[in-house]
Amino acid sequence: MDNLFIAASASSPEVDFRFDERTLSLKGESYPENAAQFWGEIIATLRRFLDEGGDAGITVNVALAYFNSSSTKMLFSLFDALNEKAESGAEVVLNWYHDEDDDTIFEFGQELQEDFSALVFNDHAVQS
Repeated sequence: MDNLFIAASASSPEVDFRFDERTLSLKGESYPENAAQFWGEIIATLRRFLDEGGDAGITVNVALAYFNSSSTKMLFSLFDALNEKAESGAEVVLNWYHDEDDDTIFEFGQELQEDFSALVFNDHAVQS
């Protein structure tokens, strides 16, 4: 599989999926006009990758400063796919980066930790 890189735009995050390193990184803001279209292909690619990877784990780095409600739904689908993989025995590490002063993003991360308990969740507060 060729690595997947989507440059950030004004309304969509940078997506850097390095299949050979088993890392997926999301960075920026997410409020694309059509969140289902933007995230749908990424989630489908992730699911194919996870299906082909056997028991091998993956590290996901998320540094999103903002995401709208449509993106939130799609992110839950993405984390659900990762959680299913973790429940099957693979180590799935979620590194959650947020501004130390951003309570909204911090609390969203805490919700993820509770809802997707099979993931190895690492919270990273970043100084602004």
